[in-house]
Amino acid sequence: MTRAVNRKKRAERWEKALTHQPNLQARRLVLLLCLGLAFSAVLASAFYRQVLETDFLKHEGDLRSVREREIPARRGMLMDRHGEPLAISTAVATLSIDPRSLLQQPQAVAPLAAALELDPAEFEQRLQRHRDKAFMYLRRRVEPRLTEAAQAVIRRYEVQGFSIENEYRRFYPGGEVFAHVLGFTNINDQGQEGLELAYNDQLRAIPGKRRVIQDGLGRVVAEVEQIRPPRHGQDLYLSLDRRLQFLTYRELKRAVAKHQAVSGTAILLDVQSGEILAAASQPSYNPNAQRSEQIAQRRNRVFTDVFEPGSTVKPLVVAKALESGVINPNTAVNTEPGSLQIGRNRVRDVHNYGLLNTTSVITKSSNVGIVKIARKMDHAHLWQLYHHLGFGSLEHQWDPNEPAFPGASSGYLPAVDDWSEFEHATLAFGYGLNVTTLQLANAYSVLARDGILRPVSLLSHRQIRNQFGDPNHRQTNASNRWALRVFSTPTAREVRKMMETVVSPQGTARRAAVTGYRVAGKTGTAKKAGPGGYMQGRYQAVFAGMAPASAPRFVMVVMIDEPGGKQYYGGLVAAPVFAKVMERALRLYNVPPDDPSASLLLTAESELRMGASR
Repeated sequence: MTRAVNRKKRAERWEKALTHQPNLQARRLVLLLCLGLAFSAVLASAFYRQVLETDFLKHEGDLRSVREREIPARRGMLMDRHGEPLAISTAVATLSIDPRSLLQQPQAVAPLAAALELDPAEFEQRLQRHRDKAFMYLRRRVEPRLTEAAQAVIRRYEVQGFSIENEYRRFYPGGEVFAHVLGFTNINDQGQEGLELAYNDQLRAIPGKRRVIQDGLGRVVAEVEQIRPPRHGQDLYLSLDRRLQFLTYRELKRAVAKHQAVSGTAILLDVQSGEILAAASQPSYNPNAQRSEQIAQRRNRVFTDVFEPGSTVKPLVVAKALESGVINPNTAVNTEPGSLQIGRNRVRDVHNYGLLNTTSVITKSSNVGIVKIARKMDHAHLWQLYHHLGFGSLEHQWDPNEPAFPGASSGYLPAVDDWSEFEHATLAFGYGLNVTTLQLANAYSVLARDGILRPVSLLSHRQIRNQFGDPNHRQTNASNRWALRVFSTPTAREVRKMMETVVSPQGTARRAAVTGYRVAGKTGTAKKAGPGGYMQGRYQAVFAGMAPASAPRFVMVVMIDEPGGKQYYGGLVAAPVFAKVMERALRLYNVPPDDPSASLLLTAESELRMGASR
């Protein structure tokens, strides 16, 4: 019964199914509708991304693959007056890496540190500090051998994310010879001292920019565009002569070592142009090496260190007295008994020179004699002399077209209202005021230039013409800073004749003589001042002079600080340096001899040597 019922029900269901066939057309429509909606959604999404959201998506993509990189630019060269390179920038490699990829190869860390000559422990610590970053400098501006060694390690351990970029590194071919004048740059090629700092704006290079596409490992895949071209720094021609600078440095270094001195300075000026041809300081340092020297070694003592000029100012005082008409070259000056009482103080000479004239006061370097001459003028006259020569001020030192040398000292000149009678006396023989080696040399150039003061320059006139036009036709301002007449021409020439006696056998600077040339100069040996007054046994030996005396071409000043041997007088310590440098300078620049007797003697000696050789 039950089975029959079940069969009946199945039959009914089958019959019902046969009478209700599926609507395939409706199903197709539903399917097409779903497909159409899906396609429309895809089109809408594409339209939204490609049209409405283009800039955003492009920006997001660029953040992941497009980078801006620098195009290195070269810092300007520093050259001597003849175009010889003194400071150049050479192409070097800067190495970087993705620290995350390097940390995935820990066995490569120690070999890579060794290849780059880095301390392994410090290198590991630096890696850990950058472990979450995608970039880290390995070393900047490395030598080719270190680059090759690092590449070998990278290849051996298959480290990813290693990159090499080109940069420039400053190199100084002259080393310590030019170090104090040129200075040096830091790791970012910015001037730190010397002319590198003074002319940083002109020398500075501005790197260019380029847009590149790089992969996930930081490798450049393609160049997109140049955003900004690189701008190289301006090359500068200096007034220095590489040959004379080397010669000056060598002779100064020898003198400082021979006399066991603390330091020394020397400067050589071209009389007519005011250009500095050489400026040397001791001790020195190597600007190409890592900065390990003491700060005192980097100081350019020619422009920054001051000293009491001592007897070297005596010809200047005599010139002022001649100009004022209070004396003439033959005025009698009684220096007996070798000392002079001024209030509670006494001025002394080394010997009792007795009765002298104006010329022999300079020849014998008599303190008593120069004080008696100075006392014929009032205080204001002496102060005006020193002020016009630029002592105690930077105003008349540097060409206004140039920046003053970084750290250059103005020296010290006490206000005239504060002078006592004894101070007036001591200022007459170079005590109580401070000058730099440069200031003293420029003061002597006034006598060499027939009484005219001009500012000095560390740029060659070739460079100044390129930048500012012909220096002989530049406009002067109201204060006439370009050329200041301090003495008349006859006065300057008369004092030069007096100064020639200092280099004669009767003078204090016989060792400053240059065969074939007349030399005019003056020695100075001043006690060194300390915190508690003048120090016993410590001196500063100075010689200032010019040649040829008939029409000076060069002025030179040499100062040896605290000579430690038995010799400490300027005529024994500083004068020989002057003679050796001046002789070579005169011959290098083909300056004709002006001492006929010496020239004839040289000719005779030359003929004798030639005859002997035959």
